[in-house]
Order: sequence, then structure tokens, then C-alpha cells
Amino acid sequence: MSGKYAFTQSLREVRFLFCQTSDHSSATRSFLTRAYPTMKKNNPHTPIMMREALGVEPRVFARYDMGKEKQESLAGLSDKEIEDRVTGLVKTGI
Repeated sequence: MSGKYAFTQSLREVRFLFCQTSDHSSATRSFLTRAYPTMKKNNPHTPIMMREALGVEPRVFARYDMGKEKQESLAGLSDKEIEDRVTGLVKTGI
């Protein structure tokens, strides 16, 4: 799993937005509980932020060099599907 979370050099920040109580964000919370320590260990200087807001759809944002951003919806995805989406964002640049 550690190879999955070696971020691309152009990645500057990763943000997760999700609801702290709703069922549609439960897979995102599960993924972060499991994967955050590994991501942070492999990328200690890249900010990985978790933003909780009541009732929001779960999303992940990746900010790259020159202020470019990509985002992916995580609504309705399983833990494994979320892992695949996040891996795609952090491994590839813009």
C-alpha cells in the first residue's frame, strides 16, 4: 500500500470534504481512518486536510503546482473505489 501513496512531485495539497455523521460519507471516513497514517508517513511535507461539514457530499481535492486543482466525488463509492480515485489524483499531475 505504501507505493500507492507516494505522491507526485507537483502535488501541493490534498483535501477531503465529508460529513461527520451521514451514511453517504461513511466509506470516506473508513478510508481516512485506515489510509491517512500511511499517506502522511510517506508524504510528511504535503498537507493532507480533512474538512467536516454537516450534510455535504464527500469529495477529494488535489492542488498542484501553479494553483491547478482537480476534484473527484466520493459519493456512493466503496472504500476500495475511494482508494482508487485518491491514488489516481495523487499519482498523476495536471
